[in-house]
Amino acid sequence: MHNRDDEYQDKTHSRRTFLKTAGAAATAPFLMGARSKQRNIIFVLIDDLRYDAMGFAGHPVIETPHIDNMAAHGIHLKNAFVTTSLCSPSRASILTGMYAHRHQILDNSTLLSKDITTFPVLLRQAGYRTAFVGKWHMGGSSDEPRPGFDRWVSFRGQGVYFDPTFNIDGEQVKREGYVTDLITDYS
Repeated sequence: MHNRDDEYQDKTHSRRTFLKTAGAAATAPFLMGARSKQRNIIFVLIDDLRYDAMGFAGHPVIETPHIDNMAAHGIHLKNAFVTTSLCSPSRASILTGMYAHRHQILDNSTLLSKDITTFPVLLRQAGYRTAFVGKWHMGGSSDEPRPGFDRWVSFRGQGVYFDPTFNIDGEQVKREGYVTDLITDYS
């Protein structure tokens, strides 16, 4: 008899197998000494965007030429879902490949433990240079650089929209302007 625990284990095994296989595929050229074939990886996370609110998804009004270009030349996951539809738990799941009950980020103020391995840590170990630019939002009162990133540009908690202070590689830097424009420039 196949019970819910078996089903959970099957899904967990399948997800972990996928993540390990994807990681191996991304790092294989580096491990085999073919650095020139190492792929660039750009992960763009956009909060509160409907699945069809992009030009390439067929939206009749919204124009997203840069996102459309990335989708045309990269990978678009058509059936990607969040397991916890709250900013920090969702980000932690993306970074760790774990469900919220495993990484323990259950709200928007808990700091992700430095003992939990994230995919940027693994990418650095495989020879990639990594950067994080934007709203980290795990550990609302802290904006310190996190493990796995060569470049860090972020801010405390939710941040402020105008004239924000960024943590740039451990240094507090006050900037003038709209936060989205500034994040775009840093990216």
